[in-house]
Amino acid sequence: MVTLRGEIDHTVKNKLTEALLSYGSVTPPRTVVDLSGVTFMDSSGINVLIAAHQSMSDAQGWLRIADAQASVLRVLELVGLDQVIGCHPTVEQALVP
Repeated sequence: MVTLRGEIDHTVKNKLTEALLSYGSVTPPRTVVDLSGVTFMDSSGINVLIAAHQSMSDAQGWLRIADAQASVLRVLELVGLDQVIGCHPTVEQALVP
């Protein structure tokens, strides 16, 4: 699980990429991204989520988004990311297989 806080933009893109794409186990990567503390997300964050989703899917894993604030969820919906990556209202629901 990765819990994010604050604004997700170009200034934190590299740290977010490192956090989501630094898995090295033999087990397929399964990650829930808790967005409850994120107040803003621009295209930089969207692009990192897409790359992480693709990478985890290629490794037979998954990426899920949980508890996005309304403004951030709206951005995810506008670009259609909620149709590609599972978006769940709570972390607990995102953790259910």
